[in-house]
Amino acid sequence: MPTIFFDMDGTLIDSEVGITRCVAHALTQMGLQVPGADELRAWIGPSLRTSFAPLLRDEAKVEEAVLHYRDRFETHGWAEHRIYDGIGAAIEALHAAGHRLAVVTAKNEPHARRIAEHLPFGHRFVDVVGATVDGSRSHKPELIAEALRRLDVAPADCWMIGDRRMDIEGALHHGMRNVGVLWGFGGADELRHAGAAQLASRPDELPVLLAA
Repeated sequence: MPTIFFDMDGTLIDSEVGITRCVAHALTQMGLQVPGADELRAWIGPSLRTSFAPLLRDEAKVEEAVLHYRDRFETHGWAEHRIYDGIGAAIEALHAAGHRLAVVTAKNEPHARRIAEHLPFGHRFVDVVGATVDGSRSHKPELIAEALRRLDVAPADCWMIGDRRMDIEGALHHGMRNVGVLWGFGGADELRHAGAAQLASRPDELPVLLAA
């Protein structure tokens, strides 16, 4: 039975409030103007350093911004999310069907683990693979490679489920099957352009797509 890697933000949880408030906090602490809501939404998915770099254009400032972000995330942001309707039932159905489930996210691993531990279905994941705190492992191909290593599984035996192009591109980098989900932050055009093999409009479609 295939192993299934789930992205976290935009796939398992709607984390817009927590992420955008933490980005706004970081920029405010550095005396910078906070972008509008639509621009802030684009920060959900890529690694923090990837998003801060074009704006700050200085490695030291990027690291400072990441620290400000984490300060607020550790006290407030980690809990500022909601679970997508139906995703818990989909996780339970996939587990009952015999799939091994894991989380693979660009969120830093300690934060991702903390969130997963508080999800009602978090115990169904055999591992949570996230970015390293220093950013040395933060892009989806690297994260998927780490998940494959830890779980000792071949890419051909896995699926990647996610809402952004990075999830699909990471899966294709490893030759993995994939599903793009439409309840998150990427949208159908982004996912199709990235090469998504299939799209799911609702979480309850996942067990059917993965059984096909």
